Amino acid sequence: MKYLASQFLFLLQDGRARRNIRSLVKFTLFLVLIMVVYSYLFHVIMAHEGRDYSAITGLYWTLTVMSTLGFGDITFDSDLGKLFSIVVLLSGIIFLLVMLPFTFIQFFYAPWLEAQNKSRVPRHLPAEIGNHVIITCYDPIAIALVQRLKQYGHEYILLVPEVQQALDLVDQGYKVLVGELDDSETYRRAHVERAALVVALNDDMKNTSIVYTVREIAPQVPIVANADLNDSVDILVLAGCSRVFQFMNMLGRSLARRTLGARTHANVIGRFEDLVIAEALAMRTHLVGKTVRQLGLRQATGITIVGLWNRGHFTLPRPETVIESSTVLVLAGAESQLADYGTYIGETETTAASPALILGGGRVGKAAVSALQQQGVAYRIVEKNRRISEEGEYCVIGSAADHQILIKAGIETAPSVFITTHNDDVNIYLTIYCRRLRPDIQIISRATLDRNINVLHAAGADLVMSHASMAANTIINILTPGRVLMLTEGLNIFRCRVHLLLIGKSLLNSGIRESTGCSVIAIFRQGHRRINPDPSEILEPEDELLMIGTAASEKAFAEKYPDT
Repeated sequence: MKYLASQFLFLLQDGRARRNIRSLVKFTLFLVLIMVVYSYLFHVIMAHEGRDYSAITGLYWTLTVMSTLGFGDITFDSDLGKLFSIVVLLSGIIFLLVMLPFTFIQFFYAPWLEAQNKSRVPRHLPAEIGNHVIITCYDPIAIALVQRLKQYGHEYILLVPEVQQALDLVDQGYKVLVGELDDSETYRRAHVERAALVVALNDDMKNTSIVYTVREIAPQVPIVANADLNDSVDILVLAGCSRVFQFMNMLGRSLARRTLGARTHANVIGRFEDLVIAEALAMRTHLVGKTVRQLGLRQATGITIVGLWNRGHFTLPRPETVIESSTVLVLAGAESQLADYGTYIGETETTAASPALILGGGRVGKAAVSALQQQGVAYRIVEKNRRISEEGEYCVIGSAADHQILIKAGIETAPSVFITTHNDDVNIYLTIYCRRLRPDIQIISRATLDRNINVLHAAGADLVMSHASMAANTIINILTPGRVLMLTEGLNIFRCRVHLLLIGKSLLNSGIRESTGCSVIAIFRQGHRRINPDPSEILEPEDELLMIGTAASEKAFAEKYPDT
């Protein structure tokens, strides 16, 4: 009863619903008036025929005739009475059987259902909520970010201006708050002054409005925003944004750093103080075909292989693991050790004069071009839209699905091809096509949605970078400084205290790798950090471990060695 009462009160708060209820009441009163008139005329005509009935009987006859039940226990003998019965019957069909249900549904039942749905979407957050993340847009970045926030136990709320979209998100299990994004009252209801972070992922104009609105009522809350245009970066900073990122440009540069023609042999993907985490391609190096034991990498450079990517699958290295052409090594060590690794690898077997291909000349493609220019790597862009790129020495106008266009661009000799369109279906199509044309070429592809990463790897891509994952990782790293560092494709670095079950054991005998899939890359002891500790190192009670592993591995570690 309390629930129904609250629903009815919510319904009455809507002005349109109140008008509908008034119309329904008027129609109901009209029906009652008709029934009273018909009941009176029933007595008049019956008196004319010489019969007399009670008032209840007159109402009973009126209802049975109007509802077409017509029991036949009370009938008129005269033609006047029968004609009156026909009028009552027809008006009952029109008003009682047709108009009443339609009016009830239109003016009460439908608004009631709408109010019931609207009441499912919160318009105020609980007063006790705090240290939460407010996300002002629902897009692939927001989806990826929400997953990571759930993983680390952070509260979040998605701000949505439309009720129907909010209902859809509630049905999918998201936490949603309805409100206009440029209304300060929306952020007051979201308790923005106690938020840990505000994330603006809309267009540049909307982001500027959001940042300015939030900053007016919450001067201290950190705000992170995405900017599509270079000019918007300064404007967002002036509006009060704490950090501004250009995720499309970041994606393009990250893709370009992974080309075979790059000058560096390892690409830094994360730093934890002076600890460097890097990716290194094995393709066309002397590493291919050797086992991890045969490499002797740690003895030669001091750097450690902490993981191996192979077409989207992350595994921990074992001495007998064979390095394949498609393998990407995840390395951990100091900056100097990374430089030693470059010396150890030597020259990459690639033709420097052959340009890398970039399929798609949009924002990501142009950012990749800028990065390749800085590295001194030759390139060719394939773009079918002349408004984006003009034909010239570095650009070929045409469809990347056209064999002749790809030959003209240099597909036959290119060391690498970047697939940078914003459509994952197109990227999958082009990946399969390029792999069939050149089985030995390095294919680096962009994925808009995380769920398509494995599909692109299966289609033949050597490396896949997700726009959503990269942006979400960047944001979560700001939220959890010093505790968690999320790297590419769900690879995480996290810090934790030594569990009681591990005290007194060596790393070699701890079974951490075997039981959880995580690897120890550093030990914090008495204010000092030991990078790539010796496997025989004994773990002490005050130690802290720096671990690396996938999200699933981190979860397995937390379950096996929970915080005490």
